[in-house]
Amino acid sequence: MLSAVAILILGPLGGISAAFMNFSIGFYVGGQVLAGILGSAVTLPYGPEGKHGANYMQTMAASVAGMCGMSALVQAMVWMGLPQPPMWQMVLYFMCIGMFGVGLGMLYTPILVDRLQLTYPSGLAVANILRALTDKELLKRSIFKLGGSMATGFGVSLAAMKIPDLNGLWNLSVSTVGGGMIVGPRIALPALWVGVIGYALTPYLLSIGWLDEGDHYRKIGFIISLGAIMGAAMLDVGLILVQALRRFRETGSTTVEPAPDWKRVNMLRLVMWVVFWGAGTVLMGNQVLHQPVFFLLVAIALCFVFVLVNGIALGISDFNPISSAFVMSVFVMAALGLRDPGVGLFCAAILAISTAEGGDMQQDRSTGWRLGTNRAVQFRYQVVGIAMGALLMVVLARLFMHAFPILNEDQLAHKNLAAAKHWQSAFTYKMVGALRGIIEYKPRVMHALRLGISIGLLVELIRKLIKNGRRFKEFSASTRAGRVTSFLLDAVFLPSPYAFAFGGFVELSWIGWWAFGGVTASLYEMLEASLSPPAKKLSDGALPADMSTMSLVGGGFIAGDALAALAVGVYGIWTTL
Repeated sequence: MLSAVAILILGPLGGISAAFMNFSIGFYVGGQVLAGILGSAVTLPYGPEGKHGANYMQTMAASVAGMCGMSALVQAMVWMGLPQPPMWQMVLYFMCIGMFGVGLGMLYTPILVDRLQLTYPSGLAVANILRALTDKELLKRSIFKLGGSMATGFGVSLAAMKIPDLNGLWNLSVSTVGGGMIVGPRIALPALWVGVIGYALTPYLLSIGWLDEGDHYRKIGFIISLGAIMGAAMLDVGLILVQALRRFRETGSTTVEPAPDWKRVNMLRLVMWVVFWGAGTVLMGNQVLHQPVFFLLVAIALCFVFVLVNGIALGISDFNPISSAFVMSVFVMAALGLRDPGVGLFCAAILAISTAEGGDMQQDRSTGWRLGTNRAVQFRYQVVGIAMGALLMVVLARLFMHAFPILNEDQLAHKNLAAAKHWQSAFTYKMVGALRGIIEYKPRVMHALRLGISIGLLVELIRKLIKNGRRFKEFSASTRAGRVTSFLLDAVFLPSPYAFAFGGFVELSWIGWWAFGGVTASLYEMLEASLSPPAKKLSDGALPADMSTMSLVGGGFIAGDALAALAVGVYGIWTTL
């Protein structure tokens, strides 16, 4: 029953929402939050343990929604005038990629979720929703915070979609404000500083030829930011491997203690899964879609880097730079001799879908980690969602493009189309722009990537040397001056590359809302701490530690934004059919 509801109702609803958002503004709110709300309503009679059933449902539905968000790949084919393969070929090819992506995402779960314990703001929001809506006691204590913020998020998001000045000039994003509230100012403020620096350096970047006249700083900034995350990740993963090797030498085994039952995953089967579906992707791409094996293999290899890097970005900022991975893979393949945009589209699609579904897998695991949900069962629900999503991805792409003919118009060739102001298709715009630029290899891209890697590696190294020092730990933990110093180090002077990289990916106005959410959360918590007595223990009626007021309000904003996108998407299709 849970599977049927998830695959036939929640998944398609989330898919419509994701496809609508990608066609309209170029990014989408993941289906986890939306499916979590609706799934909890179904499992409410089961009591507190119903949170696991609801989590399975949202896992499956979110996979469907994530795949449907990639319907922009079909739109890119139309814009570029490429012949579309038969529907069954595209469905099978995209399904193979999705299966490969979730396996790769699961492979990195022990690092990102268990070891680094990244926040994954939407994953936290889903965990709070599932706990609250399946436990009557928790619901009583959180209903006004969660329900009120959901209603506010829904109303403001709906208004922003309908009022051009809010959606266009101000780029109001309620889910961005909510994400900032969840992660706090130490994560939210650094992105703002980088966005401001990028804006100020635009004339200099133009003078050295890294930008062309009229370009936004993000055109090169996202590459530097991507490199910064890669540099920091190289150091962190390297340290984790060194520690694992040290434990192996000390104990004679890398296994220190048995994992709890809900956490256990057969790693051999998981590796075989990744190899099988990776090979299936190459086989389908070459034998059915007639793409060159070399570039298919390059794309598969790049996935091992970007699923990790994008997963870290998603875990820190709630933003998965899927389009950045797509564009970066196109640049890499161009450097290796690729000159056919059609080949670039089908090969780079491996990066787009894998990073989307791999990040979704990690985010779902973060929710399961908070709830203690069985990972093996959750994985099975997710792969069923991939199969359904691959089908709906192509169906919804054709349905939207039939219902709204403006989506078929190439906005790069026909600029300033009046009807396109409500259908920006920014994701498609980036993909097509990158693919048309591969006939001209630009060395500045690799220079920017190397610069970003160097910055990320150096900053993360310095941060670890300072923050891991015994004296600094004692200073920051025991004195007010130490706490202020620690905050300023994280938020202003030496922020984490994972945090400041967000500033190179998105518009400055969006970063402003992100920082606004983080600062608002911090000010509220300071005020609450000064006016309220210390929180009671859970047994005395308090909420769990990660169900703070700001995490509930932020999660409610994200949920309200997702519900508004669903409402507008369903209404748009209903009125045109």
